[in-house]
Amino acid sequence: MPLKRTALRRAAALLLAALLLALTGCSAYPGTAETPGGEDAGLDRYSAQFLELFDTVTTVIGYAESEEAFSETVSAFRDELREYHELYDIYNDYEGVNNIKTINDSAGGDPVEVDQRIIDLLLFCREMYEATGGRTNIMMGSVLSIWHDAREFSIDNPDRAYIPELSELEAAAEHTGFDALVIDDEANTVQITDSEASLDVGAVAKGYATQRACESLPAGLLVSVGGNVCITGPKPTDGSDWIIGVQDPDGGASDYILTLALSSGSMVSSGDYQRYYTVDGVTYCHIIDPDTLMPPTLWRAVTVLCPDSGKADALSTALFCLSREEGEALLERFGAEALWIRSDGSTECTPGFEAQIEEYAN
Repeated sequence: MPLKRTALRRAAALLLAALLLALTGCSAYPGTAETPGGEDAGLDRYSAQFLELFDTVTTVIGYAESEEAFSETVSAFRDELREYHELYDIYNDYEGVNNIKTINDSAGGDPVEVDQRIIDLLLFCREMYEATGGRTNIMMGSVLSIWHDAREFSIDNPDRAYIPELSELEAAAEHTGFDALVIDDEANTVQITDSEASLDVGAVAKGYATQRACESLPAGLLVSVGGNVCITGPKPTDGSDWIIGVQDPDGGASDYILTLALSSGSMVSSGDYQRYYTVDGVTYCHIIDPDTLMPPTLWRAVTVLCPDSGKADALSTALFCLSREEGEALLERFGAEALWIRSDGSTECTPGFEAQIEEYAN
């Protein structure tokens, strides 16, 4: 997934907001000690950062006995995340790897033999598709590619910015049915039977990969993959929570609307301020409602807390298209909590989310 200038700038902004209080003086990879800490435990605080995976900035913060030990942990994590990045990439080919792009390129043709981690992702996505009533649909590739092209062109050519024609979107939407995706778990093959259909796993893959890779990490680390925050346990020095900031959609990268105290689990946000472009003074974000084929306007942002980062990612996308009542019913199925931010900047949240709030920003 090539790292574009605009995508990097927005990913960096989201990262800074998501880690506003957790991250101070972040070092460059492979990681150096920040402020001394945990003397009684013999641990120092370290951070590491790398840019090349999932079209975003990844940061790992934690405590270790030495810089070497921390670097080894980060290296193993980065290597595993890189494997998921290559497998779930829809834009690039990799030697010896059959990935999501390979499946899309073979649409209408024979089944493609793939790694089990692709099978697992697609089965998970089918589960989330059914659970969200189709709001999180990885078979929306034909529609999302039209919006992607319009957004990239318009960002580079603001004087000629445009939105896609509804007729073009409606024609593409005829090829978004999940029944065109045939997953053979036993044979490890995937087939798209419709030659004009394609997969776009962007609403799920980053969170899913983050969850899987974080499961190999030791307890007591904080990871952010482009703002998809995953915490593997409380700080090992004193058992305290990590303090995470939720970005104010109307503010800058260092402006937050509230902070959360979390000891485990994941936080994922979806909003109209993350990836967007403007046409005639109207902002169009990257999230597309499968019903209208247009960006939803119910909320400025939705933040989900969930034990599983993949589910949090899928749920945040779905909730961005749903009313609060519909969203709450969905959250209950997965033991998740959420915060909604309205267009006027006011907020509402589930009781479980409110219980995690440390402080509202002034």
